[in-house]
This record gives sequence, C-alpha cells and structure tokens, in this order.
Amino acid sequence: MSSSDLLTAQLELTGRITTASNATFLGNIGNSKVVYKPIAGEQPLWDFPHGTLASREIAAYLVSEALGWNLVPRTWLRDGRFGEGMVQLWQDTDPAQHPVDIVPTSSLPAAGLLRVLDGQDEAGQQMSLVHEDTVSLRRMAVFDVLVNNADRKGDHVLAMADGHRFGVDHGLCFNEEHKLRTVLWGWDGQSLSEDELAGITRVIEALEAELGAELAELLTAEEIAAFSRRCQSLVDDAHFPAPHGQMPAVPWPLF
Repeated sequence: MSSSDLLTAQLELTGRITTASNATFLGNIGNSKVVYKPIAGEQPLWDFPHGTLASREIAAYLVSEALGWNLVPRTWLRDGRFGEGMVQLWQDTDPAQHPVDIVPTSSLPAAGLLRVLDGQDEAGQQMSLVHEDTVSLRRMAVFDVLVNNADRKGDHVLAMADGHRFGVDHGLCFNEEHKLRTVLWGWDGQSLSEDELAGITRVIEALEAELGAELAELLTAEEIAAFSRRCQSLVDDAHFPAPHGQMPAVPWPLF
C-alpha cells in the first residue's frame, strides 16, 4: 500500500488491546494491519505533557530511520474513528523466541544471554532477568539511551522470525530530564562498536537537516536540545552508560 493510502484510506477498527494503559486499537487500512492510539485516549501523566505521546512515538520512528537500523515499525499520525492519533504497522512476531526473559538463576550462565538483575518469584525461587546478546538488541539499547526511553519493558521488544528485533511503545521518550528505564542493561560499561557510533553520528548530522525540522513539529525546543546533547555525549564517551540518577533503572512491571 502506498504512503498516501496509509494516510487517507479508511482505517477500520477490528479490536482493542485492553491491557494497554492508553486507548489502543487494532485495525486495518486496506490489507495492512495496524495499531491505532488516538490522542484523545491518552491518560494524563505527571511527568509528560498531556496529549503528546503520539508525537513522541512519531519522533522515535524518525530517529530510528535516521540511525538506519529499522528499530521502530513504520509509524505516522493520521485521523481515525476517535480522532487524530498514532498509527503503526502491526508486526507478526515469533512466539518461540524470547529476547528478554526471566529464568531461574540456577540455570545461569547460559550462552548468548546477559544477566541484568536477580530477584525472587512468588514461591521464593531465585530468578534472573536476562536478555540476548545480539547486534539488533544492542542497537535498541543505544536507541533507548538517545531517546531517553522511560519504559522499555520486555514485551516492548518484538522478536521477528528472521532474528530482527523491533521496539514499540515509545510514548514515554524525549523528556528533558534523565528518565532512562529499561530492561536492556546487559552491556553496561562496554565500548560502543564502530557501527553504533556511526549510527549516532548519522543522527547528529540529520539533526542539522531534515530530522531537525521534522522533530521541531513534534517536540519542544528544549526536548530537542536535550536529545542533541545525549547524542553528542554518547559519541564522546563511546560506552554504554550505567544506571544513574534518582529514578528507578528498570520499568515496573518488567513485562
């Protein structure tokens, strides 16, 4: 389906995701399955301006595109049954893959998994939050630092059958204040790769051109300035950051 059709063709709703904290619907535009989050269905938050979550989701997609890593499914703003909102292409995931998981601590270490934190389940068994050690997930961790993602839960990582990983639910991003909350802490302190640094450099350059103009329609000048500083700081330091600040380092619930 063409870009113009995705913007103008009828958006037919087929269901609602009732577990979402904001109004979230499933729908179809022609033969394209989509997720639709109307601005009118956003719940007020104490730390993000009301009615801005859809714009932040669009901004996250634009940053993903500037990085060149295809981390966020195609996302755009358009009208629907409940007014203007964020629309995103639905992704069919592979239920057999678990890029982020909670496993018994006794089963670790396990090849290809990085340990984030330990805890206990309801029965008192020692459990560990883990995630895979892959290029795709490393890129997502870099992306989360840049956009200051305050809500990277485990089920916000979509596992595709071919091994690709998509990230979704980026409404809580781009705050001026440090709010990074993520389950992807496994590379804490490790050096960034040349590929990762090159991606961030592409974003810095794009901010001086089309990306900067596009973000100006979606975020405040202060939020864009803070985003720019995070990009430059991550390039200068060239390492994955460690948790810091007063906010919790992981979201709750984790999934």
